[in-house]
Amino acid sequence: MVSQAEILKELGAGIGPGGGIQLADVASIDPNSLGNDPTMEGMWAIKAMEHAEIHFNILCVVDPKSLKLTQKDQMLYDAFRENFPDFSVKVLNENALKSKEAKEKWRPFMNDLKTEVEDFSFATLVRIDASGEYNEENTILVTRVQFLCIEIARNREGYNDEIRLKFKPKSRTKKE
Repeated sequence: MVSQAEILKELGAGIGPGGGIQLADVASIDPNSLGNDPTMEGMWAIKAMEHAEIHFNILCVVDPKSLKLTQKDQMLYDAFRENFPDFSVKVLNENALKSKEAKEKWRPFMNDLKTEVEDFSFATLVRIDASGEYNEENTILVTRVQFLCIEIARNREGYNDEIRLKFKPKSRTKKE
């Protein structure tokens, strides 16, 4: 039988310090130096999709309730639910993330966590409906802090549980 470590290695992830699953580093470039270069935007899109594929593949093989996305999952979850107690993570409402009013509430929350979360404002893809896979219709762009808070809540509140039953991990294309 294939071990969890072997599956994670194939998915481009591993066990990090403290036993949490660590995804591959998706951004080692200073975003402020990039401007709107179409080549860089294309490279970002590829990295963001790779991150999404890895995350989804991990959900396909690991019990989400035991999944640690960071060493600070509990702190992030507590802060998120304290500030956004009624925020639905089962099916995201884009206005609850991106409207002017929502941004006014999210901005100070994210800024309070900028020293806690590496690349806290890095653009990241998240699934709109927790029961579905990443695809064009079920994906929106959020910050890394928002992604972590939403996915940690989904893991702890049981909304990612059915992924392992509905989907199998997809093979990743090998980079040359």
